[in-house]
Amino acid sequence: MEPQFSQYSLEGDNSRYASDGGRVIPVVTRAGEELDNTGQSAGATRISGVSIQHTPATKIWFGKVSNEPGYRSVPHHHGEAETGGYVLSGHARIYFGDGYRDYIDMDEGDWVFVPPYMPHVECNLDRRRPLTWMTTRTPENIVVNLPQVEDTELPGWLERP
Repeated sequence: MEPQFSQYSLEGDNSRYASDGGRVIPVVTRAGEELDNTGQSAGATRISGVSIQHTPATKIWFGKVSNEPGYRSVPHHHGEAETGGYVLSGHARIYFGDGYRDYIDMDEGDWVFVPPYMPHVECNLDRRRPLTWMTTRTPENIVVNLPQVEDTELPGWLERP
């Protein structure tokens, strides 16, 4: 489907993003100053680069998610949020579906879309290297943690290299 850019005006009102001084400027979150006061689930650490918590953003969350070597998240979903992910480094697996019996594997450079309300488990298949994702969600980083599943219930999880 071709985007219809003609429906967008070249001008618009972005005054809601103005600073206390009245100027609208880009907001930078410096490396090492990202916030971790965002939705979390055990086995996955999320930090915010762009979020409602520390920028004027109201319709997007953009951050970094890390799984330590060999670790996986608890089952969870992201409510109404559409989620886009990019594997920055590492080897990932996402379990989903009935009883988390289905999965997809991803490597560095792969992109993924996770639909709203889809229960899933994010995994680092590598027992030696961390897994790092760049992740964006709209409207916010909603994390709804679900009951834990045993490692033995996840196909291939115990047998990974």
